[in-house]
Amino acid sequence: MAEQHNGWSDKVKGKVSQAKGELKDQLGNMTDNASLQAEGKADKLKGKAQEKIGEAKEHFSR
Repeated sequence: MAEQHNGWSDKVKGKVSQAKGELKDQLGNMTDNASLQAEGKADKLKGKAQEKIGEAKEHFSR
């Protein structure tokens, strides 16, 4: 049962990272800050990977 919560937790953390990354990406774009924009893109990728890990955990815990 704990594994299901871990999968759910990873999915939520992934969505939060993606949202944070999108915000950084847009702020970097608006302010011409390439470093912030790159950091945002990296956060979005991290979030997508974390979400996929959560989905896999849920799938294999069934």
